[in-house]
Formats: sequence, structure tokens, C-alpha cells
Amino acid sequence: MPIRLSHPRIFTRTTLSVILSMEFVRRFDNLLKAFDLKSTGKWFFLSGLIGIVAGLGAIAFQFLSQLVLSLALNGVAGYMPLEPVGEYSFLPHSHTVFSPWHLLLVMAGGGLVSGWLVFKFAPEAAGHGTDGVIEAFHEKRGVIRTRVPFIKTIASAVTLGTGGSGGREGPIAQIGAGFGSYLATRLQLSDRDRRIMVAAGMGAGVGAIFRAPLAGALFAGEILYKDAEIESDVIVPAAISSIIGYSVYSLSLPPDFRFTPLFGKELQFEVGSTLELIPYALLAIILSFVAVLYIKVFYGAHAIFDRLPIPIMLRPALGALLAGLIGLGIFYGFDGDVRALAVLSTGYGAIQHAVAPQATMAIPLLLAIAFGKIVTTSCTISSGGSGGVFGPSMVIGGSIGSAVGQFFHEYSPDIVHHPQAYTIVGMAGFFAGAAHAPISTIIMVSEMTGNYQLLLPAMWVSTLCFLFCRRWTLYQKQAPSRMESPAHRGDFIVDVLEGIHVSDVFVPGRPVTCVPESMTLDQIVHLLAETHESYFPVVNKQDRVVGIFSARDVRTYLYDETIWNLAIAEDIMTTKIVSVNPNDDLNTALQRFTSVNLDELPVFDADEPGKLLGMLRRKETIAFYNRQLLRRKQGEVA
Repeated sequence: MPIRLSHPRIFTRTTLSVILSMEFVRRFDNLLKAFDLKSTGKWFFLSGLIGIVAGLGAIAFQFLSQLVLSLALNGVAGYMPLEPVGEYSFLPHSHTVFSPWHLLLVMAGGGLVSGWLVFKFAPEAAGHGTDGVIEAFHEKRGVIRTRVPFIKTIASAVTLGTGGSGGREGPIAQIGAGFGSYLATRLQLSDRDRRIMVAAGMGAGVGAIFRAPLAGALFAGEILYKDAEIESDVIVPAAISSIIGYSVYSLSLPPDFRFTPLFGKELQFEVGSTLELIPYALLAIILSFVAVLYIKVFYGAHAIFDRLPIPIMLRPALGALLAGLIGLGIFYGFDGDVRALAVLSTGYGAIQHAVAPQATMAIPLLLAIAFGKIVTTSCTISSGGSGGVFGPSMVIGGSIGSAVGQFFHEYSPDIVHHPQAYTIVGMAGFFAGAAHAPISTIIMVSEMTGNYQLLLPAMWVSTLCFLFCRRWTLYQKQAPSRMESPAHRGDFIVDVLEGIHVSDVFVPGRPVTCVPESMTLDQIVHLLAETHESYFPVVNKQDRVVGIFSARDVRTYLYDETIWNLAIAEDIMTTKIVSVNPNDDLNTALQRFTSVNLDELPVFDADEPGKLLGMLRRKETIAFYNRQLLRRKQGEVA
């Protein structure tokens, strides 16, 4: 009996609404797939969380280092380091009489506390922290012990707060990177995701503490390699985390400081003429020599401290004491000019004086600060003290740049109008050469100084310094390139192998012992005794391969002589032939080698199935690949 609908309009309306709802759901689902919101949302959430923690970590580190400075360096020694105009102090400063002996006591005590903390609880927190993050990315699957960021933060705050020469980027990079590693491990994410989160945390920390979010994102992807390469997977997560980290850190500052560059807003210099690129090129050469000297002294001091016959925990105290003595020597050598003490602590105050519109720092003082900073940083960090190397690089490069700018301005005032601009360009070029990070350094210096009008000379000098310093780097854990990074082991095998064909590797015409399918096992056993071959194609009367067997297959019959004259090749062969043809690429060949664990594959004619051309050997294939890979590394292969 047919079913009668008493309310056809209601049914039609209901059916239509259901159909439209299903269509909406389908289109919405397609929209989600098009935008890949599952993956996008994941990285927004994770990167945002890393950014929040990095921003809070930057606030905590800045407050802690200022607290130590206020209590020890300022309160006991009576010394308050000069700071840039954009630096905000969370604590008031007391005005006490400067005592050089108390300064040495505070610095040695700071080194002792820092050394005890590091070598007692987290030895990997010694030295400059950025190298530790780079090593974790390449060598440790992005794994950073949870305690490392905490120890690094406290030890670095003590080191910098007691006058040790170092930078802030190392500890703050490990704070962000350490949380990224912890979060990825807790969420049981892949090694690739953990590495991305570690790099994003590093970028967030740097972007926050220097108030340079764009530079922080680029720094995270660029600092990992010696060559001009960038970790592209890192950029977007690092950009999100860097922006949020910068925003969180800025909220801790008064409104007047939130959007003020570290060195103020008044640094507006221009390039007067393209002829000025000539003195800028000479500046690049000078900066490169000094950068190499910095690297040599830094790691030379590291080797010396490693050989000292004293407990490892005492070495940072000795290094800090030596740094203090050198700082006081320069201070009294320039008649008590407080700017000379920029060789201690961060030293940014000297750069502020060098870039001021009415700069009064003489060339001898600038050179003394530059070369003194090299030695004091090497004593502080290479002895096992905790701190970064980016900050000192800014001071060294800026001082050299300012000295060179003043020199050229004195002899060529028509070409060099603003010698202060050489301070900014010197900061960018020096670190670009020493750390092999030209792009992020240019952006970072521009954001720290609020000057984007010097991009042309900054790019010019940074590129030249990068090229001149290719053989040396401040970060020894950098991988030469993505191809040589353990983090990308296997990524480039397919790229190389897909460009090579079987015909390029296997040797045609090489003798191959083919066995007729009617050959008895007795004859096969005697054949094995007369040849060194391992694989034997089985052919029919038309000389077409119908199967294959190996010497290993024959060994299973050796202890049963009763069947030697009964069994034939057809009985012991396998008809499931894994083969290749000359047009196949080596990626395909390697997959087939490994799929059934064979050492040789028959090569068949692509146009005549079953026609044997030869045998492709696994050892020859791998050897050929290694040669191609070596050529590509050396630039012989495009």
C-alpha cells in the first residue's frame, strides 16, 4: 500500500532545508580543506604559546639582570653602565661612589656564582646559548633539557648584572627554544615539529628582547647554517611567535618605551652619494679582519681556559676577574672616561654615544672599546661564563664603524657626510660576517635603531663581510648547509637520485651467467664452485628471463644429494622478478633493492620484456650516488 503524505509542502520544505544544510556542510568542509585550517590552527596555537612564554621569559630575564645589577654592580661597586635611550629600567638606580676594587670583587663573585650554577646543574648552559640551540636543532632532534633555560637565565643574569661582558640573546634564545622543546615533547610531536618549535622559540626570544620581531623571525631561520641558506619551515611559526613575544614584552614597558627603538628615534642618516659605497667597501674589509680576529681570540681563549689546571667551576670567576682588570686598565688609560667601561656588561651605552647627532667619542677611545670588548667577552664567555655574543658584536662592530666613519669624514667630508651612519652599518656588517646571518642582521639593526634609510650601505657591507668571512664563524654548531644537516638527513637523496638513470650506472656487456631452466641442481652446484657471481637469471629456449635464483637459494639443497639429479633450475628459481630498465631513475632502483633486500637487480630492455641487458649492483649504485653528492657539494653539479 503506498504511503500518502498528508503535508507535502512541509515535507518538501524539510527536505530542501536538509539538502541545503548538507550542501553548506560540504562547502564549509571544502573551505576548511582549502585553507588547511587544521595545520594552520595548530601552528597558530603552538607558536602563540611559545611567543607568550618567550615574552614573559624576556621580562623575567630583564628584571632579574637589572636586579642583580642594582644590588651588586651599582649597590656595591658604585658603577652603573650606560644604557641606550630606549632601554627601560624596572628598578631605580642609586648614586654611590665608584670603587674599582669592589668592581673586581663583584665581577669575580658573579663569575663564581655563575660557574657554580652552570657546571653543577646544566653544563650545556655554559658559553653563548645560541650555539646550544643550534646544536639541539641539528644534532639532538630539537631536545633541550627542561632545566637548561632556567639555569641559563639565572646564570646569565648574574654574569651580566655583575659586569661580565656578554649579550642577552643567548639566554633569551634558550628560554624560548627550551619551552618549544618541552611543549613538543609533552604533546608527543614529531622530531621535525620539535625542531621547528625550538627555532621559533629562539626567534621569539630574540625578537622580544631586542624589540625587533621581523629580525627575530628571520634570525631563527638564518642562523642555523654557515652558507646563505634559510630554514624555510621555521619562518612562519617564528614570525607568529616573534610578534607575540614582542607584544607581550612591550606590555611590560611604559607607553613611551613600547614603540621606541632600542637606540631611539632620532637616528635618521642618509647616503649622500653612490660614491660613498667605496668607503663602505673599505669598511667591510676592515670589519672582516676584526671579525676573524674576534673569532680567533674567542675560541683561542676557550682553548686556554680548558687547559688551565684549576676546577672548572672556578674558571668563570677567573675570566670575569681578568675582564674586570682589562676594563679598569682601559678606563684609567682614558683618564676615567666612564664610556671606556663599555668593555664590560652589555656596552650599549657606548653605541648610543657613537650614533648621537653630536658624537664626541674620539677614534682612539672607539678602537680601545672595540678591541677591549673582544678580549673581555672572550674572558667572560670562553671561560664558561653564561651570556650571548650578539650584544658584544654590536658594540665591536659599531665602534669600528664609528672610528672608520670619522676617519673618512675627516679626509673626505664631501663624500662622507654622516660618520655616525657608519656606526649603524658597522654593527650590521660585523655580525653578518662573524655569524653568517646577513639578512636578519640588517633588519635587526634597522629595527634597533629605527633607521631604514641605510638599507643600501647595510646590505652592501653585510654582503661583503659575509663573503669575506666564509671560512670562519662565531657559531661552531652551524651546519654548512641544509644538505649536510643531520636534521635533513635523507631529504636530498631523492633529489640527487631522481636525476640519475640506471643506464648511467650499470655496466652493459659485463658477463652474466644465465642458467637454462632445464639445468639440473647437480650442474648448478658445480657452476657455483666455478664462479663468484651471486645471482643467476634463468632463461627459456628463447633466451628470455623467466626467473632468478641466488647462491643462497641453492645452499638449502646442498645437504640432500638425493635430489641433485632430480631438481632443475625451474624448481628453485623465483618467478617474482624484481627488475629495472635503463630508463628508471636510481631512486626507483634503490627502493627495489631495499624492498626485497637484494644486492643485484636484473636490467631488462624497456622495449623487449624479458631481454636481459645486465645486472645492476647495489654497491655500484651507492658509490655512484656518493660521487654525485660530493660533486654537488663542491659546486660541480648544478
